[in-house]
Amino acid sequence: MIKDIVEGDEMDMCEGMERMAEGFRKEGEARGELKEKQNMLNELLKVKLGSLSSNLEKQLSNTSIEKLNVLTRHIFNVNNEEDVLKLIN
Repeated sequence: MIKDIVEGDEMDMCEGMERMAEGFRKEGEARGELKEKQNMLNELLKVKLGSLSSNLEKQLSNTSIEKLNVLTRHIFNVNNEEDVLKLIN
């Protein structure tokens, strides 16, 4: 957030703290969204495939939100774990 301040600009301490707090809130929301999507896809894939290997669960937990969105759009085309891995890798 400090990098957003043009050199020579001034900011009071309260404004700086508020900007920093807003950055932390946005970061927390993004993490929450990612975790929620990971959990939902985990559950949907368990229903669709019966169970998930620990390797696939680990890969899902390390996958970006962008790749999880791709998986979400193509979930009806998934028939096995290899299909999932193709979409997220």
